[in-house]
Amino acid sequence: MDRHVISVENVSFSYGKNRVLDDISLYVDEGDFVGIIGPNGSAKTTLLKLMVGLLKPEKGNIKMFGKDIKDFKEFYKIGYISQHVREFNQMFPATVEEVVGAGLKAGKGFINRIKGEDKDKIDEVLKKVEMIDYKKQKVGNLSGGQKQRVFIARALINNPKILLMDEPLVGVDLDSQNKFYSLLDKLKRDYNITIIMVSHDIGIISDKVNRLFCLSNGKVYDHDLTKDIDGASILKSLYGENVKLLLHKH
Repeated sequence: MDRHVISVENVSFSYGKNRVLDDISLYVDEGDFVGIIGPNGSAKTTLLKLMVGLLKPEKGNIKMFGKDIKDFKEFYKIGYISQHVREFNQMFPATVEEVVGAGLKAGKGFINRIKGEDKDKIDEVLKKVEMIDYKKQKVGNLSGGQKQRVFIARALINNPKILLMDEPLVGVDLDSQNKFYSLLDKLKRDYNITIIMVSHDIGIISDKVNRLFCLSNGKVYDHDLTKDIDGASILKSLYGENVKLLLHKH
């Protein structure tokens, strides 16, 4: 049986004549916290969509829990938070409880008919992300960091084994970012959830994850951050020889 929870094997993908991923291979193991970084246009979001089956590779194979993604049906095992959550309509009169309830895997009808056992599930995941006290509030009234916790709760409601997030911290202040990473550490520690996160902030995410996939010029570079890593060489592989490394801690 395949020991990897996700396998990407010799995958290529193009938009028209523009090949953005060229014969890449990578593997994610259970319990990994993986960061995906790279310049704008390096296909970070594309890679994430290929992993969850939203896009199909033109060449190569992708497996989820050892099963070809084309045949994979157990999508309740996957929590996926796309960039589009940032576009959530601020004026939509949905409460935190209702937005989280909309993530329930079974077709329950309108979210205001969720009750009983489902409400218990909603309360459970809101407690996990420390948002239980906000469950009756309108999502549009929350801060950026609080919204991200709500959408994580929605992704968690079906007890996924993998959580994939596409740049969840854009527009979120530094204090909320630190709380966000503390929450992810808690989820990994308490529930052994495998986490894959696209980020534009190389410095911070490199300090948080144990694996780093760097995308550049259609290729992927896999770095094990549990070992000694030369940060300058990572940046040069992404941005070229003329890059300067500036280290700063706040």
